[in-house]
Amino acid sequence: MAVGLAPTLSGGAMCETCRRDFIRGAAALGTAGLFSSSVTAQTPRSDTGTPKLPGRGEFTIANAYVMTMERDFGDFVGGSVHVRDGEIVAVGHGVSGGETIDGTGMIVMPGLVETHWHMWNTIFRSFAGDRPEDGYFPTVARFGQQMTPDDIFQSTRLSAAEAINSGMTSVHSWCHNVRSTAHAEADIRALAAAGIRARHSCGWPQGLPDTQSADQTPIETLAKNWSSYSNEGLLTLGMAWRGQFRAGPIKPEVYQPEFDNARKLGLPITVHVASAAHRAVGQVELLHKSKLMGKDVQLIHALAVTPEELHMIEESGASISTSPGSELRIGYGFPMISEILATRIPIGISIDTSALTGSSNMFGVLKLTRDCENARAESEFKMTAQRALELGTIEGARAMGIEDKVGSLKPGKRADLIMISPNALNMAVVTDPAHLVLEATTPENVDTVVIDGRILKRGGKLTALDTTEVIAGARTALAGIRERTKWR
Repeated sequence: MAVGLAPTLSGGAMCETCRRDFIRGAAALGTAGLFSSSVTAQTPRSDTGTPKLPGRGEFTIANAYVMTMERDFGDFVGGSVHVRDGEIVAVGHGVSGGETIDGTGMIVMPGLVETHWHMWNTIFRSFAGDRPEDGYFPTVARFGQQMTPDDIFQSTRLSAAEAINSGMTSVHSWCHNVRSTAHAEADIRALAAAGIRARHSCGWPQGLPDTQSADQTPIETLAKNWSSYSNEGLLTLGMAWRGQFRAGPIKPEVYQPEFDNARKLGLPITVHVASAAHRAVGQVELLHKSKLMGKDVQLIHALAVTPEELHMIEESGASISTSPGSELRIGYGFPMISEILATRIPIGISIDTSALTGSSNMFGVLKLTRDCENARAESEFKMTAQRALELGTIEGARAMGIEDKVGSLKPGKRADLIMISPNALNMAVVTDPAHLVLEATTPENVDTVVIDGRILKRGGKLTALDTTEVIAGARTALAGIRERTKWR
């Protein structure tokens, strides 16, 4: 019997009145509870009334096309993956153990690793409009200031459900609307209820003046008691830092205490920097000169960087997260992925915000990533499909510092994996698996999702979250925010 890894085998615009009526009608669906309760009745509940996560058992996914994302081993045709107590035991041929899950015709690969997502504002999905006053930043600032802890919970739970449904097994909840400790706890509670692997990066509240340092009470409270929040180690804590620039420069007496506190608490730090390619040159150099980069720092966007600044990032050990979907949508410019990949800088791909991009299908973002690089190079062959998928798996894990746990299918790693079924019209003929997965996969093709050995999606349906309840909760929360902001 083979154990471990073996060698590779292998048109028109809607009027404003109509738009508002449509949104009011959608919100009414949530508040009226016009959903079937059949799924709710079948969802196991804990003693506290929250959905109960499935247990970690022992099983083998057998006879599948296995994409390990391990370059030394590649793919297995008719391969198997043995999982026990949340850990990958073996990958290869002749592998068995526990319950057998038939993978015939399926593609098995590591779950996608997302690296920067404002999950707290997903309930504002596609709210960013066509006029400056309806743009992303004024929208999230206005509505974010009216959010209660339960609103945060509902939005993040919606994001987590969508993440699992579409094949993401790890996310980075970039929570820059922490209005109180309760708001931060609500974000964490939603992640825990979903059973997803995540980092919660605790940030500042929307509307906080850039002349005022953020209250450190929430992040200090979380850090002090993190073992009670971590959901058996699935969740980790970081700081979402404002940095040295927002609408304009921020004074050192404002930003430095925030940064220093994260370092004192031993937390990873993440910051938006050099986002708009036409007006943000020099921001990375200033971070470097201020000694505000290092292996514990993740730079978000980093579009406006010079070759010299890339060298500074590389030498510091910092990582980069880029989000082609939102960066193109908001007009920041094209990401510099090929230039970054030519260095030793860890880089991951992110959703960023559904308020701008609508869909949070990570496969779609990875496809766009590849297409952006090919377009910039004016070459069909600049980035391979395999490389794009690596950016969404093992490279994303490296960028988040969790490559020892997830990102590839290898004995000893945690069992974060997905099964993709090509038995649908959009994937009906299987040619090259890497190209097919990158170019055609939608959430509906993701048959099974396993996170830390727990099966959280099976047969195309979530097992721990009731989607009707998630949708109704999110719609009700949005209706309340609209009422409080007098938005009609």
